[in-house]
Amino acid sequence: MAKRKSTRRTRTSARRGADRASNEKQERPKKVGAKRMPARSSSARDAKRDQTLVRLNKFLADCGVASRRGCDELIEAGKVMLDGMPVTALGTKVDPATQEVEINGKVLHTNDAERCYYLLNKPSGVVCTNEKRETRPRAIDLITARDKGRIYSVGRLDEDSTGLLLLTNDGEFAQRVAHPRFGVPKTYRVRVSGRIPDEALQRVREGIHLSEGRTAGARILVRRRTTKSSTLSVTLREGKNREVRRVFARMGFKVIALERTDIGPLSTRGLKTGKWRALSRDEVESLLRLADGLEEDDASKDLAPAPKPRREDTLRRKRLGGATKKKAGKKVGAKKPTAFKKPARRKSEPDEPRSRRIVGPK
Repeated sequence: MAKRKSTRRTRTSARRGADRASNEKQERPKKVGAKRMPARSSSARDAKRDQTLVRLNKFLADCGVASRRGCDELIEAGKVMLDGMPVTALGTKVDPATQEVEINGKVLHTNDAERCYYLLNKPSGVVCTNEKRETRPRAIDLITARDKGRIYSVGRLDEDSTGLLLLTNDGEFAQRVAHPRFGVPKTYRVRVSGRIPDEALQRVREGIHLSEGRTAGARILVRRRTTKSSTLSVTLREGKNREVRRVFARMGFKVIALERTDIGPLSTRGLKTGKWRALSRDEVESLLRLADGLEEDDASKDLAPAPKPRREDTLRRKRLGGATKKKAGKKVGAKKPTAFKKPARRKSEPDEPRSRRIVGPK
């Protein structure tokens, strides 16, 4: 009888363990990739929730009506009602908790749905727009997530450019990452026609005058230079319209290929062209800390480094024994003093004993 009881207890505990494991499986959220969990909000978004009054066009955009510019057009046309009265003044602020906003006979409520953050490796020929009448492929159409809702791109990449592009429905996050005053660094792999000299690179590092004003400068590393083309790594902290192409065109060099390889801590590693993935909460917060200046990116610590030595200097250093580091009291490339060498021994005659060899004049 004792054996039967122990067998029953073992079977019951096994069933309980299986039920507990199945419940944990059902409650566990889905993973994105191997280790990342998709972000559903951000600290920037949570901070804005404490503010009661919001702009009317922003409230409409958060409800998924249209973009802020499109919402402004709806307000000016008198299609938006606030507490039963039409509103036509731009910049009107509302309290979503106490006031009622209506458009086309439908009452809108605050959209407290979870926020989405996506990273896309944009291919060439895709445009960054939400215009429904656009016939070319759109970046938002490449995001195939079911719960994406109405999303938009954070900043822009022109049609011929490729590389990383952020898409989200969180306006506060997009503002902090894209606006130039927050200075989130973005790195581009640029290939220009011809061999670009060091003098032109130094001018780009210091800043070039464009129609909007002077650029803030850039960090430039030379990856490869030939007579036909030059490949560079360019890091910027601002986002003027087509800035990279316009800056190099101003210097007389046409950009052949342009790829955004990094946005802060995010890179194209493991993300093929045309593919996308959801950002984790840690990645979203890392971008926000970078925008607040609480975190520094390794790729942008020095946006104006000293120019690299010319090829003639490198070849000269190799001939001098590979002196590349500057030592105290010595100049880079300076010739080292030759060490004292012992004179070669005179070979003794084959029939002369080694102990009787004569040294000096005979």
